[in-house]
Amino acid sequence: MSKTIFILLDACQYEAGTRNLGYLEHMVETKQAAKYKVKGELPSLSRPMYATLLTGLPVSKHGITVNEQQDTLTCESVYSMCKAQGKTTAAAAYHWMSELYNRNPFRIPKDRIQINCEGNIDYGIYYWEDMYPDSHVFADGEYLRKTYDPDFMMLHTMCIDFMGHRYGSETQQYELAIAMTGNIMASFIPKWLKEGYSVVITADHGMNKYGIHGGTDNAQRDTPLYIFSNQVKGGSFEEAYISELYVAPLLCRLLGIKPAEGMEKELPIAFIR
Repeated sequence: MSKTIFILLDACQYEAGTRNLGYLEHMVETKQAAKYKVKGELPSLSRPMYATLLTGLPVSKHGITVNEQQDTLTCESVYSMCKAQGKTTAAAAYHWMSELYNRNPFRIPKDRIQINCEGNIDYGIYYWEDMYPDSHVFADGEYLRKTYDPDFMMLHTMCIDFMGHRYGSETQQYELAIAMTGNIMASFIPKWLKEGYSVVITADHGMNKYGIHGGTDNAQRDTPLYIFSNQVKGGSFEEAYISELYVAPLLCRLLGIKPAEGMEKELPIAFIR
């Protein structure tokens, strides 16, 4: 088991991610990371998938069905299970994560920075504007990592989603946003790997050429999954085309905690041991 960093690239479509995340693709080519193709759950919306990714449950079970639903989850999640086993947790993320896993509604003066929170995320720095720079998200996350040394930490970026909605997926602006975030990751991940972290990178959903997601086509649903871990065999396993429901139990496996009831138990991922 190892401390784990989970990077959520909001709205990073599979094909566009493959074209533009050069450092991650290099690590896959050299078998220093694993890559899988993920079939996203429905609806391919942000808040419902923020819940699915960390509970391992479809929307019909966790109950978050639309972006406008300001409920705090009551079911088990990777965050709650870490807390139950005495592990520390952190997030540099969009404020909907605070509402899902800590408390709602999100109030800027009180909830922007949360330290020793009574919710499931111990340490958090949250933003509320979709154009909040991804470089700032990584700076916020690195502050939390260095200061509080969490066992599980999420970094959640929004600029790809913002550019996708504004310009559509088949545009220079959208692809450039992915490339720029990839460049930021390339400056942090080598250091994290040297310090013994596992790193998991995926997206909540994709984006179509009209700047829309929420529906059923591959552009809206398909996302990449990159895994950096000495527990996972490196290389490309894209033909597996795995369900988004496997992300939460994968994180549990890397963290050394037992998956919650209702999570998938048998993972179609090539583990070394």
